Amino acid sequence: MRGPSSSHCAASLRIARLCRDLMDENIKDILIEFDPNGSLATTHKSQGSDMGLFGGFLGWEAYDERLPASEKYLATAGINVEINIRDINADHPNTYKIRLKNDKEARNLTAISTGGGMIEVIEIDGVAVSMAGDYFETLVYCTESDEIISFLKASIPYDSIAFHQGEISFVEIKSQAPIDRIIGDELKAMKSVLFIKCLKPVLPVMARNNLQVPFITCHEMLAYNEGKNKSLWELAVDYEAARGNISAEEVFEKMRKIIHIMGNAIDLGLKGTQYEDRILGSQSLQFQQKLAAKQLVGGDANNRIIMYVSAMMEVKSSMGVIVAAPTAGSCGALPGALFGTAHALDLPEDEIVKAMLSAGLIGVFIAAHATFAAEVGGCMAETGSGGGMAAAAIVGMKGGTLKQSIAAASLALQNSLGIICDPIGNRVEAPCLGRNVMAATNAVSCANMALSDYEQLIPLDEVIETMKAVGDQIHHTLRCTNLGGLSITKAAKKIEAMLEEQPGKFFKSC
Repeated sequence: MRGPSSSHCAASLRIARLCRDLMDENIKDILIEFDPNGSLATTHKSQGSDMGLFGGFLGWEAYDERLPASEKYLATAGINVEINIRDINADHPNTYKIRLKNDKEARNLTAISTGGGMIEVIEIDGVAVSMAGDYFETLVYCTESDEIISFLKASIPYDSIAFHQGEISFVEIKSQAPIDRIIGDELKAMKSVLFIKCLKPVLPVMARNNLQVPFITCHEMLAYNEGKNKSLWELAVDYEAARGNISAEEVFEKMRKIIHIMGNAIDLGLKGTQYEDRILGSQSLQFQQKLAAKQLVGGDANNRIIMYVSAMMEVKSSMGVIVAAPTAGSCGALPGALFGTAHALDLPEDEIVKAMLSAGLIGVFIAAHATFAAEVGGCMAETGSGGGMAAAAIVGMKGGTLKQSIAAASLALQNSLGIICDPIGNRVEAPCLGRNVMAATNAVSCANMALSDYEQLIPLDEVIETMKAVGDQIHHTLRCTNLGGLSITKAAKKIEAMLEEQPGKFFKSC
């Protein structure tokens, strides 16, 4: 993806792609509303929600190089956009309420960004739904449902069929493939059918009916592993193979492609990046020079990690392609820690693949029982999660046991509880960079502690539950709203104002 924040950029693009399908790719006017008590009211422009939405309305992918100029392309396409901030009674801080119009119809969609680019559509045309963008969704708008449902159940393969009743009602079909055109024509011929909408999946891995995974908590994973004695990365392969309905070999090679994107981003960052609308320049170049000149405090692995984290974050801030791992705002900590460790230990590529699989499995537990969204759980949810994931993986890279990997993740997450999200200048750069570095170096420390059999005391599952509880207690002004912490210091507000007046003012070219 491109952009400063996956909760803003990637998620909003996916939401807008579904909006585009809801309008049969024919949009003329758009009204977007954000709640003043949420995160998006103060961050939608500077952290990339607008950019992602506009690209999604145009049907683009999250890595499209035109995204920074999406507003211009939207205007060229003749699509009018209005953004309002008003009380929409939103329960979630990342709520998008969108009204779409063309010359023939008007539709409404409400969705939330749940962290790391994940989404949920919670309402369409005033009717409550739950769509994650991981199915082909067919909506048959109708006046009566019995005949339609009977016909569909007898005619098509499907994962679920449900009738949603409201001022305007529809039958929702979740399936693995779009409904055949002939079936669609037969539906349209029915007297009770008003029209049909087809929404394509926006997630890379689709869901399916009766999907079962071998475990979803650390405790369940350990029970599953009794008698198998598998390592963390092997357990990750088992999980992903079941989740994606693919072979173990496919899981491994898909992860290899992901680490290639990460490695390329680090390499690009170390060559220097240029982008006007940001606060910090290519500081990793300065670090690289000082490291080569032996002017830094010793510790090859640690210094290499700091340099890689910085390079990755700089590529993100210059709108380069990165992997949201676990999020865009925390995209430096995990790959920086693992690539830095691997290169310091002279490990082959396969070991990085295994390490990233291990890290991903810890991320599965966090996503299922806490959150990756800073708007919900502060920076603890983003860089804290990345550090915990990296710690477990580093233990594996040094030949540690499964028990030690889990202990490392627990220790790292314990150290991250309560970290707030308060970006300076309303940009996802600082203190984000420092917190990514802190998460990565915390991961190394906790990995070494676990390898030395330090006691974790609190089981990983309980630490993750605590993350959720602590996140709920963090005041909303300290959860990526630009309303508290460093965000409201005099210096930060001065930077924010000057960025709006003179883009590029604070960019430092090295």
